[in-house]
Amino acid sequence: MLSLDPLGPECDSPLGSKDLEEEEGPWGGGSGLPPPGCFHGSWRHDVALDCKGSPEGAEARAWTVYYYSLLQSCLQQAGLPETQDRSQVPRTGCPGAEVTLCILGSPSTFLSLLLEGGVQSPGNMLLCLSPAWLTKVPAPGQPGEAALLVSKAVSFHPGGLTFLDDFVPPRRATYFLAGLGLGPGRGREAAELARDLTCPTGASAELARLLEDRLLTRRLLARQGDVSVPATLAFTYKPPALLRGGDASPGLRLVELNGKEGQETLVKEEVGAFLHSEALGDALQVAMKLSGWRWRGRQAMRLYPRAELGPVVDTVLALLEKLEEEESVLVEAVCPPAQLPFPGSPLPGPELALRICAVVCRTQGDRPLLSKVVCSVGRGDRPLRHQSSLPRTLEAALAAVLTLEAGLSAEQRGGRQVRTDFLGVDFALTVAGRALTPVALELNGGLCLEACGALEGLWAAPRPGLAAEEAAAAPLVETMLRRSARCLMEGKQLLLLGAGGVSKKFVWEAARDYGLKLHLVDSDPNHFASQLVQTFIHFDITEHQRDEENARVLAELVRARGLQLDGCFSYWDDCLVLTALLCQELGLPCNPPAAMHLAKQKSRTQLHLLCHHGPPWPAPSLYAVPCCPLESEADVDRAVRQVPLPGVMKLEFGAGAVGVRLVEDASQCHEHFSRIARDLQGEADHPGIGLGWGNAMLLMEFIEGTEHDVDLVLFGGRLLAAFVSDNGPTRLPGFTETAACMPTGLAPEQESQLVQAAFRCCLGCGLLDGVFNVELKLTRAGPRLIEINPRMGGFYLRDWILELYGVDLLLAAAMVACGLRPALPAHPRARGHLVGVMCLVSQHLQVLSSTASRETLQALHDQGLLRLNLLEETLVPGEYEEPYCSVACAGPSPAEARLRLLGLCQGLGIDGPHYPVAYFLSHFK
Repeated sequence: MLSLDPLGPECDSPLGSKDLEEEEGPWGGGSGLPPPGCFHGSWRHDVALDCKGSPEGAEARAWTVYYYSLLQSCLQQAGLPETQDRSQVPRTGCPGAEVTLCILGSPSTFLSLLLEGGVQSPGNMLLCLSPAWLTKVPAPGQPGEAALLVSKAVSFHPGGLTFLDDFVPPRRATYFLAGLGLGPGRGREAAELARDLTCPTGASAELARLLEDRLLTRRLLARQGDVSVPATLAFTYKPPALLRGGDASPGLRLVELNGKEGQETLVKEEVGAFLHSEALGDALQVAMKLSGWRWRGRQAMRLYPRAELGPVVDTVLALLEKLEEEESVLVEAVCPPAQLPFPGSPLPGPELALRICAVVCRTQGDRPLLSKVVCSVGRGDRPLRHQSSLPRTLEAALAAVLTLEAGLSAEQRGGRQVRTDFLGVDFALTVAGRALTPVALELNGGLCLEACGALEGLWAAPRPGLAAEEAAAAPLVETMLRRSARCLMEGKQLLLLGAGGVSKKFVWEAARDYGLKLHLVDSDPNHFASQLVQTFIHFDITEHQRDEENARVLAELVRARGLQLDGCFSYWDDCLVLTALLCQELGLPCNPPAAMHLAKQKSRTQLHLLCHHGPPWPAPSLYAVPCCPLESEADVDRAVRQVPLPGVMKLEFGAGAVGVRLVEDASQCHEHFSRIARDLQGEADHPGIGLGWGNAMLLMEFIEGTEHDVDLVLFGGRLLAAFVSDNGPTRLPGFTETAACMPTGLAPEQESQLVQAAFRCCLGCGLLDGVFNVELKLTRAGPRLIEINPRMGGFYLRDWILELYGVDLLLAAAMVACGLRPALPAHPRARGHLVGVMCLVSQHLQVLSSTASRETLQALHDQGLLRLNLLEETLVPGEYEEPYCSVACAGPSPAEARLRLLGLCQGLGIDGPHYPVAYFLSHFK
C-alpha cells in the first residue's frame, strides 16, 4: 500500500542547477538519446518503423524504436498480444470519409485511451510513434489552416489487438491529441503539428501553458469557491495578463515583480507575514516550487519547517534569479498528512500522505464529467508524486473543473479547433479541523490519465468475479468521436424534405451548430424554417399517390438550381417514401423505396415479416403480429374472423397514436371504422399524421405486455447503436403515450431481446441504412412488433438520447444520408436517468393555462428543475389529439427521477384523479 521512496535524499537538499534541468523525456521537450536497455521482452525488433518519404535522423530513429519497445512492454504486461507488422501491404481507405483518431505521444501515457478507442471505434484509433509519420498540408478554402495526414501508425482493435500499418493514400485525421512541450525535442514538433488544424484538436502548446501553470490554475480553482487550494505565496516576475489585477483569491497571495534584483526587503516581509498567517492552518512545513511552462515535469522541490524564515527567504531570492518573464516562485503550505486509526485500537495509526488524482472529461454540451478518481498512499514525511506510488481506488465525489479556455481567442488557443477535452486534477487529502478535506494542487494532462489506466489493470490481469468498470478514458473517446463526426459533416450540403412543426425546431439550431448547409423542400411557403436554410423550395409534398412523379420533378428542380448535394433525408413520416424515390433519382445514398414503403404501411410490415421464416434464427416472423388491412366495411367483417379479439384498430399510415383504439367485439370495430372514415378523410382534417396517404385502417391482435421504444442506428446492415426506453400504461381504450423512462429498467437479457427483435425486423423489411424507431411490446413469450417508423424517433427521444448518451440521432441520420458511417461509441452508457410524463390538452387545459403554463414550464426547464419538450404550438382540444408536451425529471436512479417527477406533477396540477401520474409511472419501479 505504501509508495516506495524514489525521491531519495535530494528532497532534503538545496535546489541546485541539476534539479532544475531534469526533463521528462522528448515529449516534455528534452533531447538526446533514450535510455538504453530499458525493456525486456520477446517481441520482434525487425519491424518497419521507417515512414516512406520521411527519413529520420539517428537520434529521432532511436526515439521511435524506444517508443515502439515501450508500447510492446506495456502490451506484454497487460497480457495483450504483440503488435503485428502488416505495413508491407498498405491499408487503403476513404480519406475524408472515415473517422481517424490520431494520438502522438508516449504509449504509456495514452495506453488506456488507445485501448478504449480500439473498443469503441475499431481500427480508427491510431498511435503515431514519430512526428515523421504525420504531414500537414494546406487546407483548400481555409487560409492559415492545415489538414493532418497520417501515413503510418499503430492501429488499435478490440481485444487489445494492434497492427503497424502504412496508409496509401494517407488517412486524414478527424481528431488529434499530442503530448506537448517546448525545447528541441519531440514535444515542440508535436506542438507545431497541432497548431491551426482543420480537425478537432484536444491540446495545444498555448492551452498547455495555461493548464500546467500551477499558479494560474490554482487561482482559477480558488475562485470557484467550492475548491480548496493550499495556502500559497507567489512571487511573479512580470506576470501574464490573466494573473494581473482582479479580485483576491482565498488563500493566495500574489506579489508582482517588475525586476529580479534588490528584492530582499520585500521578500523577507512577504515571507515573514505568510509564515505567520492563519491561512497556513496546521501546516508545519512549506514547500518551494517553481511555476511556469519551462518547469512542467521537473521534480525540483524543497521542504522547510514553517519556523525557518531565513532559509525560505534565501531560497526565494536564489530562485528569483532563474525566473524568466511570466514565471513564479511559489511558497506553499504542505498539507498535514491524515492520521488514520488502526481498526479496534485506541492508538493512532501512522501518518499517511494521500494524493488523489481525478480525470475530468468534456462531454456533450461542453459539460465536465468526473470520469475516475484514484489515490496514492505513501509516507507522511515524503511528498507523493506521479509514477512514484501505486494507485488505489477511492470513492469520492469531486466538483467539476471549469474549462480554462473560455473566453480565449482562436489564436490564444492555438487554433480554431483546439479545445481542452480532458483534465487531470491533483488533490492532496488533508485534515482541516476534524474533517478530511481534499485540497487541489494542480492540473495536468496525461499523468492522471496514466494513473487511472494503471488502476484499471492495464498492467495486470483483471480479477475474476469483479464487474467491469467503465474506463477513465471512455468519456474522452466518446468526445473524440463526437468531434470527429462534426469534422466530417462540417459544410455538407443536405436536402431535407418536410420541415415539421414546433417539435422539430431543434433541427435548425443543430444544423447551424454542426455547420450543415440545409436545403429545404416544404408545402408551406410561409414556414418559419424557410428563412433558416440555404435554399427553400416550395413544393406540394402531401399528395403521396404522385410520389414517383413528384420525385422526378423535384430532381429536375434540384439540378436546375445547381445544388451540389452530399445527401438527402427526412424525419417527417409523410415524406419518407418520397425521399427514397428522390435519392434514387439523384443517385444519393438511401434505402430502397420498396423497403421504405413496406415499413411505412403497417399491415404490409406485419404480413411481410410473418412470411419471413429465416434462416438465420430467430427469424423476424417470431416477432410479427397477425393483422388484416381494412379499406371498406366489408373488410371489417372479414378481419373479425381472422384476427382474435380484443384487437387494436389504427390508421395504416398514421402517426402519434392518432385514431388508435382498443376494440372488444365486431360492433366496436364497425363503429370505430365508420368514425375514422367520417372524421379523418384527408390531410386537412389532421395535418402531419399521414392522411395524405389515405385513411385506410388495419385490425391487429392486441398484445399484452409492457411497451418499449428501440431507436436504432444502422449502416450497411450493421447495428451501430440501440437505445431502449420504457413506456407507461396507456389510458385504454386509447393508446396515446402517457409516460416514459430512459434508459430501460429491464434486465440486460430482456433489453438484448428487444434490440435484436427491432434489428431483425428492420433487416427483414430491407432497411439497412439509417436511424429507425421501432415500437415493441415485451410479452411473456418475448418481444412482439407494434410498428416500425423508418425515421428518427419523435417526441422527446432525440433530446433524451442526446442528454443521456451524448449521441445525436439527427447527426447520425445526416451522416448516413451522406454515405458516412456515423461516428458512434460501440457501447454508449447513460449518464443518468430520465422519467417523463405527457401533458394532454384534453386533460390539462386548465393547468396548461395557469400553474403549468408554457412560460412556467420553460422557466423550470431553464433552471434545470425539469426537462421540457414542446410538441404542439397551441392549446386546441380535439377528439383526435397528440400530446401537447413532455415534462421529465432527471436523477441518478430511476426511483429518484420518478419521485422528483411525481412531486413536480402534483405541485403543478398535472397529476389528478382523471390523469393519475403515479399509475402511469408504476411500470418504472
